[in-house]
Amino acid sequence: MEVVGRFAPSPTGRMHAGNVFAALVAWLVAKAQGGRMVLRIEDLDAQRSKREYVDAVQRDFERLGLTWDEGPFFQHDREEAYRAAFDALAARGLVYPCFCTRADLHAASAPHRGEKPVYPGTCRGLSDEERARRVAAGRTPAQRLAVPDRDVALQDLVQGSYRQNLARECGDFLVRRSDGAFAYQLAVVVDDAEQGVNSVVRGVDLLCSTPQQMHLQDLLGLPHPVYTHVPLVVAERGRRLSKRDHDAALDALLERFKTPEGVIGHIAGITGLAASCDPATPEELLQDFDLAALPTTFPDLVQVRWE
Repeated sequence: MEVVGRFAPSPTGRMHAGNVFAALVAWLVAKAQGGRMVLRIEDLDAQRSKREYVDAVQRDFERLGLTWDEGPFFQHDREEAYRAAFDALAARGLVYPCFCTRADLHAASAPHRGEKPVYPGTCRGLSDEERARRVAAGRTPAQRLAVPDRDVALQDLVQGSYRQNLARECGDFLVRRSDGAFAYQLAVVVDDAEQGVNSVVRGVDLLCSTPQQMHLQDLLGLPHPVYTHVPLVVAERGRRLSKRDHDAALDALLERFKTPEGVIGHIAGITGLAASCDPATPEELLQDFDLAALPTTFPDLVQVRWE
């Protein structure tokens, strides 16, 4: 089977060093196996997504030599596909309305070893009458997927074996927001399957979301991609780089390192993808890239300090 990877940027700001690192690994993993790359613009969040960033991210990928073979595909064009998947889950009685506010969730949720709290099932047992009463009072619910007490396991190409109990370590999770937008977990599963993506490379902060996506894939009869979760590139005191703070933004990187090759080479050097920080293109890095050695490539599997 041909390997198909993906770039999946959110057009909420310019790329930073951490985004470039994850995209570079995604490209190397696919191309090392003779595969191809899909570009998908993840613009589910209409309020935060900006047209100028849609154009900028494509220019940025091209400047850095991170080419794609299909796309761009846009999530804002895919609502019918998401709705069909949601309706299939709802028809099986797997979805229920949730009226919890952010404050409710913060107060009631148990801690989770990932980034999100465990939803305690507050609205799962509401009667039809109580649900109708809340809707009549003007409260618009989100929609959650009821999860079983089940372990989901995967073998990540970098992080190794990972297991999560859906009920105890995740809880029922959102598949549609209260504003009507379909949730990321549902959208990304539907998109990956339809676009043929079978190699997913992203930051280790999303590892805890992967069992949820795999559970959705099972329910919808969709295949599991091979997952690769790479370390996060962090700033001082372990703080992750962010678009909002303009950390190591691409324009600043190009000013500092003078050329796209300088940017790629520096990122490759500090993360262990290359033996030095000398300027390099993705094609040049591909010549020495060893997919089998990927788990031992990085000095730390969780964080790499930006320098």
